[in-house]
Amino acid sequence: MEVQGKIKKIGEVQTFGNNGFRKREVVVTTEEQYPQHLMIEFVQDKTDLLNNYNIGQDVKVSINLRGREWTNPQGEVKYFNSIQGWRIENLQQEPSGGQMPPVPPADAFAPVDDLNEEDHDDLPF
Repeated sequence: MEVQGKIKKIGEVQTFGNNGFRKREVVVTTEEQYPQHLMIEFVQDKTDLLNNYNIGQDVKVSINLRGREWTNPQGEVKYFNSIQGWRIENLQQEPSGGQMPPVPPADAFAPVDDLNEEDHDDLPF
């Protein structure tokens, strides 16, 4: 699955437990009639993917939905969902040196009025 939107917030890398589990969260705001602020977590080595991104950038994030079941000490079963990112792409166009210049509008060209059919030859030979 994919989510597209603008980066609203990028969190710091958090480390948990003795084995060094790492997590980093990013909030992406979708651009639709009712914008949604989605918190997406990147874990372990995927936390580094966010290093090259800034607040305000338009991105596309590839995600997986995760769900887990937990039984509390009183024996009640609870369910938790999370959105886990595994790829992020910049959607903004970056200027490149070899980019072609823009084409002027059609009304920037003057029509040919003085074309004489006798002076004009259709064939190049």
